[in-house]
Amino acid sequence: MTDTRLAIGLDIGGTKIAGAVVDARGTVVAEHVEPTPEESSGEAVTAVLLSMIERFRSDHSVSTIGVGAAGIVSWPVGIMLWAPNNAYRDWPVREQLEKATSLPVIVDNDANVAALAEARLGEPYRNMVLVTVGTGIGGGLVLDGRIYRGPTGLGAELGHIILNPDGPRCGCGNHGCFEAYASGTALTRMGRDAAADDPGGLIARLGAEDGEVTGHTVVKAVQQGDEIAKAVFARLGRWLGVGIASLANIFEVDAVVVGGGLVETGELLLAPARAAAREFAYAPTARGIAPVVPATFGGDAGKIGAALLALEHV
Repeated sequence: MTDTRLAIGLDIGGTKIAGAVVDARGTVVAEHVEPTPEESSGEAVTAVLLSMIERFRSDHSVSTIGVGAAGIVSWPVGIMLWAPNNAYRDWPVREQLEKATSLPVIVDNDANVAALAEARLGEPYRNMVLVTVGTGIGGGLVLDGRIYRGPTGLGAELGHIILNPDGPRCGCGNHGCFEAYASGTALTRMGRDAAADDPGGLIARLGAEDGEVTGHTVVKAVQQGDEIAKAVFARLGRWLGVGIASLANIFEVDAVVVGGGLVETGELLLAPARAAAREFAYAPTARGIAPVVPATFGGDAGKIGAALLALEHV
């Protein structure tokens, strides 16, 4: 029997909230994006979520809602305990959305739901590390075909392995995390440093036009052939590869899948990441080197995976 149910998938990141109506095959029927409220508290984000849900339900009959959110999720009760790049704390998102919509809701970490989408609908990797590169770095583990969360959902915080304790401060409060070196936030920091070092350069000029230098500024400069911007991306990609090598050394996996918004830059990010992952691989002649591949669904994996998770639990 064909599963005709539809679910709403919501992916809450540090800068945007992506939503979609998705069927059981992972097909996106409708989608919408809103900026994450600057305040990014539970109340502010809930208001955006309910507005998006109402928008989708006006045109589609949905049976459930799935939410993937950046930060630490208490599983399966669906409380967002804490997030490094958002202001919500102890936010009972599942309870609030179920009360407001009268629909069943399931809530998980955003990288976990993205990993679910890749594991179910992408390449058939039974053992896989997903690294999502967006505002921060998220991580999802698929081990023996199952999402690994730890006993209460607090495991697999891959973005916060420490690459250098003397490194830059991370949004989580520690220093030298993977996220502090290889995320969109890190790209913004590197771009601002480059603009300060070369105030007449293209990054600084584009930043002045936009009002400030961000990671998007660096991407635009790269697209215009700027050598300094290319060097910034090469440094970002190398740190991404260092973190990937560390993860691949811990877990024996079939592949490391890279998702999130920044993977849309393609080989600009992935080529230096692959090179560093090979350079720092442990015993490559004995263990081999896990391939580093782009996510099948790119930045869409979170909202698709959130919807699939919801359909699996209804």
